[in-house]
Parts: sequence; C-alpha cells; structure tokens
Amino acid sequence: MTTLYIKNMVCDRCKAAVAKVLADLGLTPHAIELGTAEVEGTLDDAKLGLLRAALVRQGFELLEDRQRQTVERIKSEIIKLVHYNDGAPAVNLSTFLSRKLNVDYSSLSKLFSENTGITIERYFILQRVERVKELLFYGEMSLGEIASRMNYSSTAYLSSQFKSVTGMTPTQFKAMRKKELKQLDKI
Repeated sequence: MTTLYIKNMVCDRCKAAVAKVLADLGLTPHAIELGTAEVEGTLDDAKLGLLRAALVRQGFELLEDRQRQTVERIKSEIIKLVHYNDGAPAVNLSTFLSRKLNVDYSSLSKLFSENTGITIERYFILQRVERVKELLFYGEMSLGEIASRMNYSSTAYLSSQFKSVTGMTPTQFKAMRKKELKQLDKI
C-alpha cells in the first residue's frame, strides 16, 4: 500500500477528480480522503511522473516532502473540522491536531507557520469565517443559529471575528449577496 499526499484536495469533488486520475493511470485506490489517497502496490518513477503531471492538470500537486505533507494534513484536518463537522462539539484545536497527527502541537505550530506564513489559529479562523460566509450566503439560518452551529460562544463574538477578517459585519455581507466565497484551497 502506498500513501500519496495531494495538495488542494478540499472537497468531495476533489476526491472524485483524484479517483478518476488514479483510475485513468491504472492505479487501484484503496482509500481517498481530503489530502491523501492510498493505492495498492508501489509506484515506480515513471508512474510517479505520470501521476504528478495528471494531478497538476487537475489543479492538484503531489507532495513528496514530509514537511509539506504535514502542513497539508493540518489544513485537511481543519477543513474537515470546520466544513464537514458542523454542529460537532467544540474542541481544543491544539489537542485535536496533536491527536490526529500524533505530533506535539508546538512542533506542528512552528512547522505550519514557517511553511505558510500564518499561524494554525489564523488559518482556523479564516476557515471558520469562510464557512460562516457560506451559511450566510445561502440564507437558510439566522446568525444566532450559525453561531451555535459553528461553536461560537456568542453571536457578538462571531460578528466581531467576521468583521475583523472581512471588514464588514455579517449583516452587511448578507445584504450584499455577492459571490464572495473563496475556494477552500485559496485560503
């Protein structure tokens, strides 16, 4: 079994696109998750080269450096936590990441900051605000419901954090109804 680390896999469509790339190359995927794919057997240099090129054509990148793999795993875990676990109980981010990656949080934090130029906490906040923007954009929930779902301690705190990131209040954003949603891999 070979585990591949793939940059820019942030949604279910990304997983489907990677599955197609693997199938087109005759590789048998065992499991595909955000940021990773496990394939049966090992890949020789020629097959790796074809895979790299095919992934790039689809907007992905094969990560072969351990540090970059770890940074992408951190991003993937945060994306899963924020975008796919709405309503999950509040968690301590440092404990969550340490357990998921089985690495001391201070090491993860230093590595992430050195490789991305922002802290893990800032990335987490950006992801949360982007998720709030999605929920506001579709207008199916009140701000209070969104705050509760996203585990903010209060609507006021959500509004404050939202304004500090976007420069506008959630109410102003909702009134604009612009398509200001960013692709998750661009955050």
